[in-house]
Amino acid sequence: MENPRSVEELGPGDHACLTFTDPDERLDIVAAFVRSGLDLGHKVLCFTDSVPVDRLPGELEARSVAAQAAIRRGQLAVRGSERIWLAEGQPSARRMVDLLAGQLDLAAREGYPVLRMTADMCWANRPVAAIDQLLAFESEVGELFADGRLAAICQYDRDSFDAVTLAFAASAHTRAVAATVYHEDPIVRICRQHSPPGVRVAGELDFTRAEPLTHALAESLRLDHHIHVNLAQLRYIDAACVSIIIQTALGLPDDRRLMVTCHGLVQEMFSLVDAGEIASLRVQAAHGRA
Repeated sequence: MENPRSVEELGPGDHACLTFTDPDERLDIVAAFVRSGLDLGHKVLCFTDSVPVDRLPGELEARSVAAQAAIRRGQLAVRGSERIWLAEGQPSARRMVDLLAGQLDLAAREGYPVLRMTADMCWANRPVAAIDQLLAFESEVGELFADGRLAAICQYDRDSFDAVTLAFAASAHTRAVAATVYHEDPIVRICRQHSPPGVRVAGELDFTRAEPLTHALAESLRLDHHIHVNLAQLRYIDAACVSIIIQTALGLPDDRRLMVTCHGLVQEMFSLVDAGEIASLRVQAAHGRA
């Protein structure tokens, strides 16, 4: 399997493996995959496990996906992944493959040229599950991608699966998908956020990481109309990095905006410099934060 690529580069015929440790980053990538499929007129099927079925549409909506409208018109379906893979109470690789083949045929009958499927595979670690059936599924499902009518992302939580299973999963897929990482060290991680599009920063950010922050913002300037800077997982930011973000906002044309999501001391830093007075900049509290 080749080096990880951006989710935007995936297309029909791609069978991609997403391994993750950050649940929010995983949901961003899934949302971008779903949104792209909806925009292209594809049928989209989401099998979810760690995020409940009734909550996933809201998570997609929060990431700029018109999920509820797509569900109502039948273009998007969200299903639980644990029970749907079972045959007579036991997980069955053959059932999984047959079910997906049936969904592929159904999408074609409904007039969709491509079926996009994404599945949270963490159900395989439940007591009822058999990891050998998961591995058999990943080996056998490849034949469904041959005619270019199917695109899929299988999601593997690195904290849930052992290294041997993760290595097998990686080898069983033709593609790997991951967020673009501009900088990562034990102190801070700066990566691309796919949905809504922009930049995500976690950890602690100071002037010594000014260069990768500037690079990440510059790429978002190039790729995105409005820029979302997600600092919800940032514990500290210094004045130099606040200034870089503000200067980016000040340089935007009148029809573009830069939105910062943050909380706590980070939000206070933006308040100290009167960020709310800048027309092209919006600073908002992170969801669920004070």
